[in-house]
Parts: sequence; C-alpha cells; structure tokens
Amino acid sequence: MPISRARTIAFDVLLRVAKQDAYADEALRAELDKTVKAEDAGLATELVLGVLRWQRLLDFFIDRRLSKASKALDVEVRLALRLGIYQLRFLDRIPASAAVNESVELVKRARKRSAATLVNAILRKAAKEPLAGTSPADGAARLLSPEIPLAERLGIQYSHPTWMVERWIRIFGEERTRSLLQANNRVPALSGYLLDPEHGDEAMQSLQHAGCRIHPGRLLRDALVFEGGNPSACDAARKGWVAIQDEASQAVASLLAADPGNSVLDVCAAPGGKALALARAAGAQGHVVAADLHEHRVRGMRERFELAGVRNVETIAFDAEHPIPFEGPFAQPFDRILVDVPCSGTGTLARHPEIRWKLRVEDPRDLHGRQARLLRNALPHLAAQGRLVYSTCSLEPEENESVVREVLGSFGETYQIADPRAAIEGLLLKSVHVQSVVCNDGFFRTFPPAHGTDGFFAAAIERQKPKA
Repeated sequence: MPISRARTIAFDVLLRVAKQDAYADEALRAELDKTVKAEDAGLATELVLGVLRWQRLLDFFIDRRLSKASKALDVEVRLALRLGIYQLRFLDRIPASAAVNESVELVKRARKRSAATLVNAILRKAAKEPLAGTSPADGAARLLSPEIPLAERLGIQYSHPTWMVERWIRIFGEERTRSLLQANNRVPALSGYLLDPEHGDEAMQSLQHAGCRIHPGRLLRDALVFEGGNPSACDAARKGWVAIQDEASQAVASLLAADPGNSVLDVCAAPGGKALALARAAGAQGHVVAADLHEHRVRGMRERFELAGVRNVETIAFDAEHPIPFEGPFAQPFDRILVDVPCSGTGTLARHPEIRWKLRVEDPRDLHGRQARLLRNALPHLAAQGRLVYSTCSLEPEENESVVREVLGSFGETYQIADPRAAIEGLLLKSVHVQSVVCNDGFFRTFPPAHGTDGFFAAAIERQKPKA
C-alpha cells in the first residue's frame, strides 16, 4: 500500500536526526518545500517533534512487548514503531489502521522487511489496549513499579533522561521540575515582533495572507504570538519587517538598552535576529558589528541584513574564544556588547526536543570553560560606563551565574553586575511584574512553565569609570 507523504517525510527526518545527528527543525525545513501540501507539512511536523518529545515514553511502551533478546532493534525498525505508537497513543484523529499499516510499510521501504511481522504484531496489540481516557504519561505511571526511584519514574513518564531529571530536582525541587518536564512536552508558542513599524500594516496583511492568526504576547507589550500558517515564509519575514523570535530572546536584546548612535558588538550573532533589533535601536548614526565563528553563518547574516535593508551592520568572522583581533576602525571600545553564548539549550527543549537526547551529563560543566573564555575576551572591548549582556538559553547554573561570577571575579572591581530592571520594566505587559523575571541576585531569568517562553538567563554588566 502507498505511504502518505507526511509519514514518509517524518520517517526520513527522524532517521537523519538519529543517524546524522541532524537538528529536527533544519531537517524539516529541507524536506518541506513548496510541493508539500499544508496538511502533509503539518502532520509531518507533528510526528517528528512529537516522537522526539516523547521518545523515552514511546520506547517504554514498545519495550514492554519485546523480549530481552529482541530489544536491540535496528534504528529504522524502532523509528517505525515509535511513529506507530505515537499516532495510536497521542493523536485522536488518526485511524488505528493507518498508524499500523503505514508503519509496517515504512519498515519495508527502509529495507527491513524481515521486521515487518514484528512491527505489525506490536502495533496491533497496542491498538487494542484500553486507554480508559488517560493521558499516555498517566497510563505509564500506573505501569511503573513503585520501587523505581523518583527521577527515573519521572524521566520515563515525561520522557527525559534520568540524569537531567535528577539534576533539576536538585536545583529546582520536585514540584518545579515536574512542571518543567510537562512544559517541555507542550507545543511552544511561535512569537515575534515588528522590526519595522513603518510597514506594520503591510506586515500584518502579509502574515494573515500566510494563514497566521495573530495574538498579543505573553511577556512583552510589543510581542506577537502566531497561530497557524508559516510566518517564517511570508514576505514580512523575508523583507525584515517582522522578526520571528521567542519573547524571552527578544527581552535579552532589550536588556542592552542600546541608544541611537551607539556602537554595538554582537559576539555570537548568527543567525542575526538580535543583531537586527540592535541595528534598529542604534539607528542610522549607530554601528553594529555582527560576528560569528563560521564564515557560512556570517554570509547568511549578511544576506539577511541586505534583504531587510539594514545598512548599519558590518559582519565579520572570528573565534572569540581567543583574544578578539580588532584593529583599525574596530579598535575603539563599544558602547554595548552582546555575548549570547553557545550553550546546552536546556531552556528550549519544547522547541528543540532532540537536544534532551543529545546532551550528556558532563556537557554543562564542559561548556562552562568555553563560555567563560567568550565573556572574558569580550569584556576588554567595552567602553567605560558601557553595558555588556551575557546570555544563554540554558537553565543550568554552571553555564549562567557561575560563569559571570568567575569571570568578573578575575577582573577585580573593573566590572560589576548592573540592575536590568529599568531596561526591561517598561517593555513588560502590565500583568507581568518585573520581579518575576529579574531575581534578587540581579540576573534576568525566564522559566518555561512560569512564563510560557523559552528558558533564558541574562546578566547585565557595566564597566566602571576609571578613577581620577
């Protein structure tokens, strides 16, 4: 029987994630061209991200029906089973026959015909299981032995690695960890904002033409939340009238409080969303240097800025883990510096679910050294009384406050943590208190279950004026 295009795309993308270490959103974009119908694109996206979010729980349901000898399945066979179980357990509108039969055909298409009988048997048994109106996570909880340790139990029930759950219980406590696990398994909001208010009406028309329903933001006054359609592919996004960016990420750029005429350095700028916002804030008399390690990413930013008609940004490639090689016109210190460092991404697991399976227990500690080098090398380029913002989309203390405190401690009293409330308070919705995002330690933090955004950390740092 023929296999629907949506399931074929989903299987191929999941195979690339599993075998080539690809990122799901990039692999999906490569597959979902203009020849793919909207309904197929929607189902393929749901299947890919749903299977990745619930991978461990799906494997729990699969492995219950396998003997010890048969649990070492080929990756193609396990992916077909995950797709089938996900449709049976999580998607009400998918006929059981379609979920079972097309998963069997996917195994055959992957040249694993010998496993077709096994896949058929497991999925047919799963289709007959009484669900009794329970959620899959609650259903799993009833099947787990009470002797299983809490972190492992929650890891299976909410589909996260046990080590990750253990560390979060240690950091956040059980209740907040449980709410975080649940938030990571919800479809995240797709947010953005108007980059060019002069084209506001045209931008809204473009978004609506692309099938987007537009709602107010959840955190920021000027944020937009998109429902339906594909805002990234509309003219408003291509022309730089609208930026697609999570609200917490939008807030980070605002913490710099860039003023017209400022010189700004964005150290790890690709793909360029924050640099665009900073260029608008600096204005025609200001100047932004958008840097990245990889030349191809710098080229991508350059094309994005040109398409958006932004003329006050200069792109450059360098490795900021080494002393930054500024000379000539770049030798002058910058009024504002953004150091949005590569990180574990644990604040974005709802948006990028495969990250939870790629990360290792030692990664937050290993990333700390790299992040500290990036911050340490950027600080000397900050002008007196200038502001630098260090940020991550990580929830892990090793990547956040411990980096800031370690690096600032090595400079003595030259730099100090600045209070970011004045920069952010006027941008928040009236219903959002600034104390909910700026903690007593002076750091900016968002927590997915509390704010409905990605989890971000940011520290505003100011260089002290030299004593006379």
